[in-house]
Amino acid sequence: MTWSELLFAHWPVDAQQLASLIPHGLTLDTYQGKAWIGVVPFYMSDVAPRCSPAWGRLSRFPELNVRTYVTLDDKPGVWFFSLDAASRLAVRAARATFHLPYMDATMSLSPRDDGQVHYRSRRTHLGEPSADFDASYQAIGEPLRAKPGTLEHWLTARYCLYCSDRRGGIYRGEIDHEPWLLSPAAWTRRINTMCQPLGLDLIGDPHLLCAQPISVRAWMATRCD
Repeated sequence: MTWSELLFAHWPVDAQQLASLIPHGLTLDTYQGKAWIGVVPFYMSDVAPRCSPAWGRLSRFPELNVRTYVTLDDKPGVWFFSLDAASRLAVRAARATFHLPYMDATMSLSPRDDGQVHYRSRRTHLGEPSADFDASYQAIGEPLRAKPGTLEHWLTARYCLYCSDRRGGIYRGEIDHEPWLLSPAAWTRRINTMCQPLGLDLIGDPHLLCAQPISVRAWMATRCD
């Protein structure tokens, strides 16, 4: 798959409060004592099983996730609180096979010639709490690779995800891609209620990064025993 038009928007949050939302078996990861939560809008394209061609419109759609960072057996990864997507097929396939909280949403994404992206999302998934996002964003600097040890590297250099089944079993899904090319970013936020279902208040200005498009390979999640 390819990820493009991607924004990392991160806020520091209370570690104790965030840790209470993480399932048993995972440890909340922190950077210099701070926990972080991310709201990450982007566009998925060329989504297909390995060695298969993309399936036209079924293989491209906007996605918006809410995430934090965890470790298990000293392996850092991503924990997703929600993954909204404008593809009913992708939502149902991911919920059935990856144990991930994908949700239906009505979404639009409008890149402009000046590099600005206008992104809107409204959750429509039956039985799930509402959550909306409406913002415009753009890179404001040259793209660079984050240096190990920096906050930018810690937030983005994550090559696996963790998820949990209904019985509390923990799974790990490996992810492979080249290191991110990241730029400082600016945004105009109109609506962002993505973290309200978690009872989290996003206070202050976020840490913003825009990412260059990247090709990604992902594997089925396997049980961590």
